[in-house]
Amino acid sequence: MTEIARFWHRHKWSYFFIAPGMFFFFVFLGYPVLRAVALAFQRVTLRSSEWVGLKNFIDVFSSQLFRDAMWHTFLYAFFVVAAWILSSLAVAALLQPFSNRVQSLFRGAFYLPYVTSIIVISLVWIYIFQPEYGFLNWLLGLFGLPRVLWLQNPNIALWSIILSTIVVVPGTGVVLYSASIGSIPRELYEAAEVEGANAVQKWMRITVPLLKPTTLYLMVIYTIAGFQVFERVYIMTGGGPINRTTTIVQLIYMTAFSDFNFGRASAQALVLFAIIATFSFIQFRFLSTDVEY
Repeated sequence: MTEIARFWHRHKWSYFFIAPGMFFFFVFLGYPVLRAVALAFQRVTLRSSEWVGLKNFIDVFSSQLFRDAMWHTFLYAFFVVAAWILSSLAVAALLQPFSNRVQSLFRGAFYLPYVTSIIVISLVWIYIFQPEYGFLNWLLGLFGLPRVLWLQNPNIALWSIILSTIVVVPGTGVVLYSASIGSIPRELYEAAEVEGANAVQKWMRITVPLLKPTTLYLMVIYTIAGFQVFERVYIMTGGGPINRTTTIVQLIYMTAFSDFNFGRASAQALVLFAIIATFSFIQFRFLSTDVEY
C-alpha cells in the first residue's frame, strides 16, 4: 500500500465530515472572491463583459471621489482604532482590583452593546445629533451655546460619526485585555517591587510589553473593522453632505449597485484588500512576539 493510500485509508472519514462545510465555503466565499478578482479586469454590464486589463484600476486611482473616500476611511480607522485600544486597556486595568464576580459583571455590561444591531445604534445617534431636539444640542443649550449641525455640516459630519463610535468602549477589547492582565504571573510584579519599581514602571515595563499578543490581535481586527465601516455611515449620513463622509466600502456599494459598474467596484474592493493586508503585515511585523499570557 502506497503512502497516499495509507493516508487516505486513515483520514478519509475526516474529509467526509468536513466536506459539507468546505462545499459551502467554496460556493459562497471562494468562488465569489475569485469571480471578483476576474471582474476587476473587465467592463461588466448586466448583459455582457469585456476584458479591459488595468483600466478599472487606472480609473479608480484617478478618481477624486475614491481618494476622498480613502482619506475619510483612513481618518476613521486611525482615530477609532487608537481610541478603542486605549479605552479597552484602561478599563481592563481599572477592573483588576475587583473580584472575579464584579469583573464578570462589568465585562458583560461593556460587551452588551455589541449584541445590539449597528442599525439600531446608528438610528439612536441620529436622534442624539438631531439639530432641533437632539440630546447634544439640548446640552449645549443649557450652557447658552448655539446649536450645532452635527451631521449636516460638511466640516464636522465625519468627526461626529467618529465620536459616535469611540464613546462606546469595545467589549471585546475589555474582555481580552482583562483576561490577559489577570494571567500575568504575580511573581513578576513582586520581583519588580523588590527592585524598587513604582506602579507606573511596573505598568510600562511588565504589563504593556506582555500584552503585545493581545494588542496585536485587537489592533488587526479593529483595523479591519475600521476600514470596512459601512452601516454606520450609510444610515447616519448616506455619505453626505457633499460626499464628505463617504468611505471606501460605501463607495464600492454605490459603484456596484447604484452605477452598476461591477468591474470598477471589484477593482476598488481589491485595492481595499491590499490596504488592509499591508496594514496587517506591518502590525504583525512590529507587534508579534513569542511571549504570550
